[in-house]
Amino acid sequence: MIDRELYLPVSWTGDRDRCRRAGIGDEVEFSTKPQQARLMLERAVAAGMPFAWFTADELYGQNPGLRGWLEEQDIPYVMATRCDDEVASGLRTTTRVDALIATVPAGAWRRMSCGDGAHGPRVYDWAWLPIRRGFPHGRRGWVLARRSVSDPTEIAYYVCFGKRGTRLRDLVRVAGSRWAVEESFQTAKNEVGLDQYQVRRYDAWYGHITLAMLAAAFLVATRAMEAAKGAPTAVNPR
Repeated sequence: MIDRELYLPVSWTGDRDRCRRAGIGDEVEFSTKPQQARLMLERAVAAGMPFAWFTADELYGQNPGLRGWLEEQDIPYVMATRCDDEVASGLRTTTRVDALIATVPAGAWRRMSCGDGAHGPRVYDWAWLPIRRGFPHGRRGWVLARRSVSDPTEIAYYVCFGKRGTRLRDLVRVAGSRWAVEESFQTAKNEVGLDQYQVRRYDAWYGHITLAMLAAAFLVATRAMEAAKGAPTAVNPR
């Protein structure tokens, strides 16, 4: 966890007196969650934070403004989207992602793990097709589909952007990494009280969340250092 933003609905930002009583400055205006994601990404890029991909759920993936900005910045992404999201499928045509994936031959689906879960590897059937339009920086785009092994009617969809030569297994790995976000939230809630705040002011919320993130970072760094030391050498008593 490296950044945070508190979402304020219009019912708050449209009532400046209420905002002032809660310590929210007049410069704080309404922002959608995709806009807040972009702001945090801009800060990460400006700070030189190294990362290879951006991934998010469909709230962000279905937002064309965020997708377009990521493409302009040459930030590869794999983002979930709705089944009725439309992508370019020809010179002047668009097609729903579920209709596009429905054209994939049965033999083109590949069974792969997208990472380990609580009960072992998370195995799904995967398929992908190119998005047929030009992309900035000479990159390419794809629609990625994840199908349940036990229920083939259960399909999730992703829109993707990346460099030429990107492999299906690369997109699958990034799609599966989103689970780590949920795991990080759960760990931070359990171990450092990320969600255990009773605050009335905007600045107090940021204070609590920032300190919780710092505590979580300390624990992660400490665990990594201990793991790097390795297990202690066994002593054979005589």
